[in-house]
Amino acid sequence: MDPIHSGFLTKTIDLAKESIKQGGGPFAAIVVDRKGMIIGQGTNSVTNANDPTAHAEVVAIRNACKQKEHFQLDGCTLYTSCEPCPMCLGAIYWARPEAVYFAATKKDAAAVGFDDAFIYEEIKKDYDVRQIPFYGLKTVNRLDPFQTWATYTQKIEY
Repeated sequence: MDPIHSGFLTKTIDLAKESIKQGGGPFAAIVVDRKGMIIGQGTNSVTNANDPTAHAEVVAIRNACKQKEHFQLDGCTLYTSCEPCPMCLGAIYWARPEAVYFAATKKDAAAVGFDDAFIYEEIKKDYDVRQIPFYGLKTVNRLDPFQTWATYTQKIEY
């Protein structure tokens, strides 16, 4: 492996170990720009922040986007200590970095109790048979926000 990528992954692994000592989960991520500068990093702080969305990748993306003053990570690379979960995978695709490098796999995470396979299975199911049922209600005004968006001339596409 390229020593640059290996070095950034080593940093995520070190941050993940430190996260454990701080009461967080064993995950970390960093975002690196084209110049090789770290512009965002994050560790899993789900339990520290009482925030189920505070996964390392999401925190790193938030910090990097704030640093870039933009909602996308064009020209950036995300390094993460573990293969991203479904939520983080979605956040990564919305942020649009050029590449993602990860160290441990989702199977490695599952072996110590972080198994997200059930989420992948839930996504495939019909709404009414999921563990948490989803109900789509066809309200009369349900399309109003989209109609407003379609004609709004000052929108920022993403």
